[in-house]
Amino acid sequence: MKQYRLRPTLTTVLHMLPLLAVLAALPSQAQYKVVGPDGKVTYTDRQPTASEGRVSSLGARSVAPTATDSNLPFELRQPVARYPVTLYVSGGNCEPCEASRQLLRQRGVPFTEKQILSAEDSEALERVTGGRDVPALSIGAQTLRGLAASVWGSYLDAAGYPRESRLPVAYQNPPATPLTERREAAVRPPAPRASQPGDAAAAPVAPPPGTIRF
Repeated sequence: MKQYRLRPTLTTVLHMLPLLAVLAALPSQAQYKVVGPDGKVTYTDRQPTASEGRVSSLGARSVAPTATDSNLPFELRQPVARYPVTLYVSGGNCEPCEASRQLLRQRGVPFTEKQILSAEDSEALERVTGGRDVPALSIGAQTLRGLAASVWGSYLDAAGYPRESRLPVAYQNPPATPLTERREAAVRPPAPRASQPGDAAAAPVAPPPGTIRF
């Protein structure tokens, strides 16, 4: 029985080159190697769980995520670490402020909320954003004053934030806090009450023995 060896044509090789290039790049882009219970080896760029098998990092060949919140999905870790988002809003009733919250929440952008509640907060806001208008937004070192959905969206795109939410369902942003630290007023002791007529005279206290009293 004769055996035939198939030789790929030049056209076939050229068509396969892009696919081969993609397959060759996959392990170098992956961050983790996972050996499953059945011995199957897979590569992934997301953080695997222990139940998926034995996990090992690919070390220097991968780009380690720089995000501080390990609960965030991979798509958000790098933009959150490089370009954190802070929203500045009024502490009272402010429709544009609420609209800005909804914009960030619907897009799934993790953010820190700072409220303007005092004159000190307003002064601090002017130092940070160059004005006292709210809402205002900081994306990394870039500050945006006034709500303009298209402008905010363009800057979030440039920072690498996904256009659709990737946040876990149970994720919650940190509670809103004042822009400046609150200083509690010092508690003053009550002033001594002036003596009134009829108050009983205090009994004199005898000095200790051997002391001189003037």
